[in-house]
Amino acid sequence: MSNHATNDPATGSTANSLQQPLGSPFSAASTAREVLAGRDLSGTTAVVTGGYSGLGLATTLALTAAGARVLVPARRPDVARTALGAAGATDGAEVVPMDLADPGSVRSAAALIRERFDRLDLLMAVAGVMATPERRFGPGWEGQLAVNHFGHFALACELHPLLVAAAAATGGARVVVSSSAGHALTGIRWHDPHFRTGYDKWLAYGQAKTANALFAVHLDALGREDGVRAFALHPGRIITGLQREMTRREQVDRGWVNERGEVVGAGFKSPEQGAATGLWAAVSPLLDGRGGLYLEDCEVARTSAPDSPVDDGGVRDHAVDPEQAARLWEASLAATGAPPIGR
Repeated sequence: MSNHATNDPATGSTANSLQQPLGSPFSAASTAREVLAGRDLSGTTAVVTGGYSGLGLATTLALTAAGARVLVPARRPDVARTALGAAGATDGAEVVPMDLADPGSVRSAAALIRERFDRLDLLMAVAGVMATPERRFGPGWEGQLAVNHFGHFALACELHPLLVAAAAATGGARVVVSSSAGHALTGIRWHDPHFRTGYDKWLAYGQAKTANALFAVHLDALGREDGVRAFALHPGRIITGLQREMTRREQVDRGWVNERGEVVGAGFKSPEQGAATGLWAAVSPLLDGRGGLYLEDCEVARTSAPDSPVDDGGVRDHAVDPEQAARLWEASLAATGAPPIGR
């Protein structure tokens, strides 16, 4: 079977036909604070994975400034608390111990959240790893797929009852999943998703980012009748801790930074700009009644041609294909043992 999903050009998929810009008032230059300007999120509870560094921290700061309560799952709780304190986010933000690579840890964190809260308005899957050396978790899972996809998949399944409760109380809840333009590198490698036959760090990253997008497609299909909508997004090109596994030389050779580590790449965003699209996904009324979409630059992305450059924007068909999304969902349920939803 091909690694990439195909679509009938005469009909396309429902998800693809809805990948059309909506006329957002925001843009690639918008910041997290600008997207939330004038919004009162008092009474809103959000979970933000990776919420103590990079894009996640910018997301946490913007949400707490608007009055939301933010729960920040973290593999290193002390480090997370120190970072949040240094950023002035001690009011409104709370750290929950959790390791995305460990399904047992995810279950424990979710159980703690369910014990303490009766609803969850926002789940924002911001944490991630990129282009890492080969690592294995659990029963031999490839590391980037394990952290970026399986961990967030299991967390969303465990917390789904709280999202449904929030939707019943307020009219809606949203799940926002950070994908990347890297999804263009490959679809799901059904023949070898865990790279048993040879590891490629960039294809592994691309597959994990495709998985993030497909996860949002099927989560939305399962949750929409209960008012739980899901979106995936490309936050833009940003230098954050995500590049920590790459050498300075690699980043220089790609034109991202200079020899001193200063950002020189064209079109790079600040973390505050990078967080804007996720927050737009979380709160924009333009997205009411919509879901399962891939976003970029605070707008719904158009589909892109299979042979277009990765950084030209848009979303590949294979990342918003409902059949691929359903297949990945079933495979992820079987792999993680997460509780099924929407049945």
